[in-house]
Amino acid sequence: MARSVSSLAYPERFYAAASYVGFSGSPSSSTAALSKFQNDVALLLYGLYQQATVGPCNVSKPRAWNPVEHSKWTRLEEDPAWYSRVPEPTVKPNSEMHKPKVESSGETAIPDGTFFSEPKHISTENGGPIETQDKDIIMEGLGAIAIYDKWVAPPISGQQPKPRYQHGAAVVKDKMYIFGGNHNGRYLNDLQVLDLKSLMWSKIDAKVAKGTSESSTPAHVAPLAGHSLISWDDKILSVAGHTKDPSETVTVKEFDPQTLTWSNLRTYGKPPISRGGQSVTLVGTTLVMFGGEDAKRSLLNDLHILDLETMTWDDIDAIGTPPSPRSDHAAACHAERYLLIFGGGSHATCFNDLHVLDLQTMEWSRPNQQGVTPGPRAGHAGIKVGENWFIVGGGDNKNGVSETLVLHMSTLVWSVVTSVQGRVPLASEGLSVVLSTCNGEDYLVSFGGYNGRYSNEVYVLKPSHKSDLQSKIFDKPTSDSMAAVIPSTNVGRDVAPESEAAQDGKITEIMMDNVDSGILHMRTEESGERIIAALEAEKEELEVTLNREHLQNIQLKQELAEAETKNVEISKELQSLRGQLAAEQSRCFKLEVDLAELRQKLQNMETLQKEVELLQRQKAASEQAALSARQRQNSGGVWGWLAGNPAEKSSDYS
Repeated sequence: MARSVSSLAYPERFYAAASYVGFSGSPSSSTAALSKFQNDVALLLYGLYQQATVGPCNVSKPRAWNPVEHSKWTRLEEDPAWYSRVPEPTVKPNSEMHKPKVESSGETAIPDGTFFSEPKHISTENGGPIETQDKDIIMEGLGAIAIYDKWVAPPISGQQPKPRYQHGAAVVKDKMYIFGGNHNGRYLNDLQVLDLKSLMWSKIDAKVAKGTSESSTPAHVAPLAGHSLISWDDKILSVAGHTKDPSETVTVKEFDPQTLTWSNLRTYGKPPISRGGQSVTLVGTTLVMFGGEDAKRSLLNDLHILDLETMTWDDIDAIGTPPSPRSDHAAACHAERYLLIFGGGSHATCFNDLHVLDLQTMEWSRPNQQGVTPGPRAGHAGIKVGENWFIVGGGDNKNGVSETLVLHMSTLVWSVVTSVQGRVPLASEGLSVVLSTCNGEDYLVSFGGYNGRYSNEVYVLKPSHKSDLQSKIFDKPTSDSMAAVIPSTNVGRDVAPESEAAQDGKITEIMMDNVDSGILHMRTEESGERIIAALEAEKEELEVTLNREHLQNIQLKQELAEAETKNVEISKELQSLRGQLAAEQSRCFKLEVDLAELRQKLQNMETLQKEVELLQRQKAASEQAALSARQRQNSGGVWGWLAGNPAEKSSDYS
């Protein structure tokens, strides 16, 4: 809602300033000087001049102010020295003053419900620009966000896309395109666009071009997730990704925002196997692909390069130790030469390591890092802003990562930009982050993610580029940095004043130069103090780590001593068991001897038994023969007698 100059949100502050002695030292002269102004404008200029010459007002703020007025009062109280930077207005009593022209203003809502306002400039024909705090025009789109280094949820209009994660995002001409993703285990193939100027969503009914390189073109683009979207030549390239029916090799599709048409691109050379969760980085006119997970859930750490001019794949065999196989990592290129790989995950763990590939020598390395130590994460998003690499979100198999990190790629110094609280989409996996520029300012725009629930929310962060200043201070000596920041001031000793007024003006100018130099010197000292504080914090962190390592060393020594004691006891038990084993072996040998003797006796008994059986059979045969003989004698009768058996006859007679 637009606000006018006449509707001042802080009238009590300027009415209180009117109680000071102002122009020419008397209220009457001040009133005469301001009589030519309109009432509200005169009040505004008078209040500004009073604060510039006398100082800020200490009148307490009214209790009935609304949040907008309260934020403006707070802004003035937090920067009480602002009046020293306001130029002195030029007032011509005999000239007719014109109504000031409002050049720019705006008020921006921030998550806590208050408003953040930027200074506006009011220019007049008879005076220079005067910086005030009032806002008359609400800026639209990303330009309405004034707070730095904080994630803000701006008001979004239009039909929101379906919540998702593992989608692709790319920016072409102030529009953020969202394609595909995963929702409740189902792959998506819709194409959504967010106008970054109006912050309004709309859906694109894309077509599939006929007569593409494929012999049989599908009627629609296959749903997919875990792919990469790359902006190239005002078009969007979709590379790789998981699909329901995966192909054998990586496919490359192109979307033309002008014709709203998808087309399949023919590639040459040896294409990589199909995969998802890989990183695809634009380096000059090439795409560098690393890692990912194939259709069989095998993790990869191979390296491939696609030349966009010839559309030819090249399989790279780099030297050195590559990163372990992983997916859902982040990658960026520095100075068109160094490829950085950070984080990612396997099936069981997440990583926080940083690897660098020199694209000229094709050699992997593990550089030394400085600053804060990033926690393990996978599914995070990375975006490069100049020499700064911002890392947002991700998870470690337990919780979402709440810190937004930035790595200055020239010095490899990590720092924390901001942190979020609670389970919000910014602390989730599979979100996307893109870079957009509005009115010369950079903005990070995030969308989607999964942290227990699927998200379709948009957040914006306006980076302050503090890391650039820190890197310059790290790179240059202190004297050179100071010389670069503080301008040299030359107090003219040989200049003779022409009049007392001119001398006063020169003195005032010199004082203002000294004030400006002092402010810059204070800012440089504050930067140095921040660096020293960061180094001291890092030193304390290293000391804590050293103490922790020392305690772990002591604990390991204790465990080693306990293990040695147990080893001695086990050795004694082993010797005792060996003695018992020898005795048992002796007893076993004796038993074997006894067993052999028993076997011999058994064999002897078997032989005797056979002899006894033979004797028994002979005895039985003898008895049977005798019995047969008797029977023959008894049954002889007359025939026997006729045969003439004398013995039997004699026996019978007897």
